[in-house]
Amino acid sequence: MTRLIAIYNQPADTAAFDKYYYETHAPLAKTVPGLRAYTVSAATPAVVAGDVKPYLVAELDFDDAASLQAALGSAEGQATAADLANFAQAGVTLLTFDVKSV
Repeated sequence: MTRLIAIYNQPADTAAFDKYYYETHAPLAKTVPGLRAYTVSAATPAVVAGDVKPYLVAELDFDDAASLQAALGSAEGQATAADLANFAQAGVTLLTFDVKSV
């Protein structure tokens, strides 16, 4: 499985961020082909070490790296990526990696 993680920085207006994220962005992201699972942090993540101030973490799972690349290249993936500029003004970090159980 390949995972895409989006770490959203603390927005200036959390209520506006939440409204847009849950009413517009998340439904859009759910249309991306090949998406197997989509979870978000239930509350603001606690920082154990480091100097980051994340507000929300989203995890999107795909079968493999090829499925993720196809999803990102799709019309739905392109629309979802373009939508970030509409609400993530505080910044977002995107990470992708294959996962394995240990």
